[in-house]
Amino acid sequence: MIHEIDEALRRLVKEEALPSSGVEVVFEAPTKEWAARRNAPTVNVYLYDIREDLRRRSRGLINEYDEQGRVVQRIAPPRYIKLSYLVTAWTQRPEDEHRLLSALLLGFIRFDAVPATLLTGSVAAIGLPVPMTVALPPPEDRAFADVWSALGGELKPSLDVVVSTPLHSGQVVAAGPPVREGLQVGLSDISDEEAATDVAGHHVEDAARPAMRRRAAGR
Repeated sequence: MIHEIDEALRRLVKEEALPSSGVEVVFEAPTKEWAARRNAPTVNVYLYDIREDLRRRSRGLINEYDEQGRVVQRIAPPRYIKLSYLVTAWTQRPEDEHRLLSALLLGFIRFDAVPATLLTGSVAAIGLPVPMTVALPPPEDRAFADVWSALGGELKPSLDVVVSTPLHSGQVVAAGPPVREGLQVGLSDISDEEAATDVAGHHVEDAARPAMRRRAAGR
């Protein structure tokens, strides 16, 4: 699933944000060692965080039907996973990096979701929208400076792109066989001893037995 979103973002950069630019798109960690090896204009799309999007979690089960319209199984609804990417531009001059970031921002911000034409594999098979946000403030428990510190590099202008992709949980509940017969009610005689006991299990006097028989016969 993650590699399918990677490929969708690669195509989004090259086909929508920077068409015909020839800029390389990579997904490596932008460490100092990586930056030292870079020798061409590059857009780095670094996946730095993976967590469930709890706001989009659904409850209950979804019925699956066969060709006759019968329920064959029940599955849990898809979970949504937030994939957070740090998008940076790398050239020889800061001015050129800013131009690339501007083009990237305009390319991403036009879409509220990853275009369906760019989705492949299991993500496309689910058939649900894949929401996407760009340049929103980070959560309170995470700062971009912390990300750069963990990478061992200097703070650099970047775009935060977050994709919430649906994922099948694999939870399946088998459905029971269909009902083939209607409800049936049977009647039978009861013995004198059974008729001599009321519903609460108390003994009934002989004088009350005929009435008990009539009530028992009516059940």
